[in-house]
Amino acid sequence: MTALITRNELQAEIDAGTVTVVDALGGDYYAQQHLPGALALVRDEVDNLAPSLLPDLDAAIVTYCSNPACPNSGQVADRLTALGYTNVRKYREGIEDWAGAGLPIESA
Repeated sequence: MTALITRNELQAEIDAGTVTVVDALGGDYYAQQHLPGALALVRDEVDNLAPSLLPDLDAAIVTYCSNPACPNSGQVADRLTALGYTNVRKYREGIEDWAGAGLPIESA
């Protein structure tokens, strides 16, 4: 099971530039809003895109999707782990929690 990260921990890591954030929703959802600096990577594209988007297998990576009911972030995290990534965590509460807390979001 993928380790979890809290909103406050994630915010601190984004501010420090020590994490790569992965939006597991992609498409129009990513274009409308995503966490600062997040990369779009959906489950069906992990095998093809991860090596170029995420070349460091030991880098800190956090996946997220919309909310705790959304399975996408866990699926992407599990696939990254299966591909050999060693430091993958999941922000279970997702962008709804992030935006609801008034934290900055970006759009495409």
